[in-house]
Amino acid sequence: MVQRPVHLSLPSLLLDPTTAMPRFRQLYEGLRHAILAGQFAPGTKLPSTRTVAEHLGVSRNTVYLAFEHLRSEGYVEGRQGAGTYVARVLPEALLTLAPAASSGATPPPGQRTVSQRSARLLGTAAQTLWHDRMPTAAFRVFPALDQFPRQLWQRLLVRSWRQGGEGLLSYGEDYAPLRQAIAGYLGPARGVRCTADQVILVAGAQQGLDLAARVLLEPGQTAWIEDPGYPGARGALLAAGVQPVPVPVDAEGLDIAAGVARHAGATLAYVTPSRQFPLGMTMSLRRRLELLAWATQAQAWILEDDYDSEYRYTGRPLAALQGLDRDARVIYVGTFSKVLFPALRLAYLVVPADMVDAFTTMRLMVSRHPPLLEQYVLAAFIAEGHFARHIRRMRRICSQTAGAGRRRAARTWRPVAPATGRRWHAPGGLVARWHGRRGRLAAGGRSGDCCHSVVGLHARGTLATSPGARLHGLQRTRDPQEHPPLGAGVARLMMSLVDQTSHATNAVTSEMTRERA
Repeated sequence: MVQRPVHLSLPSLLLDPTTAMPRFRQLYEGLRHAILAGQFAPGTKLPSTRTVAEHLGVSRNTVYLAFEHLRSEGYVEGRQGAGTYVARVLPEALLTLAPAASSGATPPPGQRTVSQRSARLLGTAAQTLWHDRMPTAAFRVFPALDQFPRQLWQRLLVRSWRQGGEGLLSYGEDYAPLRQAIAGYLGPARGVRCTADQVILVAGAQQGLDLAARVLLEPGQTAWIEDPGYPGARGALLAAGVQPVPVPVDAEGLDIAAGVARHAGATLAYVTPSRQFPLGMTMSLRRRLELLAWATQAQAWILEDDYDSEYRYTGRPLAALQGLDRDARVIYVGTFSKVLFPALRLAYLVVPADMVDAFTTMRLMVSRHPPLLEQYVLAAFIAEGHFARHIRRMRRICSQTAGAGRRRAARTWRPVAPATGRRWHAPGGLVARWHGRRGRLAAGGRSGDCCHSVVGLHARGTLATSPGARLHGLQRTRDPQEHPPLGAGVARLMMSLVDQTSHATNAVTSEMTRERA
């Protein structure tokens, strides 16, 4: 009869044959310290004497003597026919030794230091995680998850697991069919000029931003960021030791002249040209060419975050900035988290051909590669046409529901022109605004893109980097409860914003998902 291997749950016990201390005593001391250190919790069953003896290469009598010493001192207790267990109540005289034996004691505050880079990140962490503070009852920061084809994804998941073989269990590289599918999609759909070799897979767009900052920038250099803009980009730059320089946006997108005036020596510009986050305008062709000319002249980089352009459902499809680049200065960032579902931590970078080795080597040092199983599933999802069908369906649904939502919002909220400051225009849409430092009721929306609408923004917060930023927006004209459910949802969000302004000036944004008429 073949004996099954026994799973050991023993701490690292080492017996020294050269010392004069008997082996049973060494084993006793090792188990005693393990119990006091919490490696064996009270009530935990210890391995049998036979198992311990085989594991340490000693006789059972040696292990038996060690167990008997522990039992006599109250550290363990035997149960008839059930084995030996750690005592639920340890000897009182020895309880005071537990903190000294434990290595997990927390030192008093101020005795440990972190790097200056970590300290700066700690100061902005609450701002970067703005989505955790959003009211989730009526507003979400991700696509309509109830519309995702979960059963289809499950079938592809099971099939990929069965067909993937041992390769899915080992280290690997970017899944070539997925890179080919992405490159094949980006050309006709987004106007991106690339080959599969230029596609670098990453575990989410945030890792892509972090990777680009590590590869392209030196600590102490500066980078333009949109103001207001995506807080995750600012966090990635700070993590790389780079100084973000807020640059205002207007109706055409990032104001290049303002950026040059604020800091002409920037090494990188982070932009969201297809749909500015959070205001929703599209960067004009004139401004795109101006930005590319600046990058060429300054020998700087452009980090293009194209996070949800797939869900634009009115007007012509918007070509990516990367497609206009003739000097290979643009790093293109795309993600599936905003398009499919956030838990799918898969995104990609499109980098110039001569930068592929630098990016892949840096990613290898940071995270090696994204999960392989999800790569297999997503490659099949795209190759078999499910991705394109899902996008078409979501555009149709969002076009219908967003139109009804805007009509309801128009009856409940009216535009408010700011007394001072800029005005932003999203074609056919509504944009958030706060008046003054304390803030006044404001809301917003956006047209021409699917499922996402900016709803509120504080005067000083994570999205509006510069103090006193003002946004064009809306004011309530009548009781929102007259127009459920959108009116009720906006009312709940507005009440949340009003409550928050009395405590802090933190930014609050939201991206609407499906609101039925």
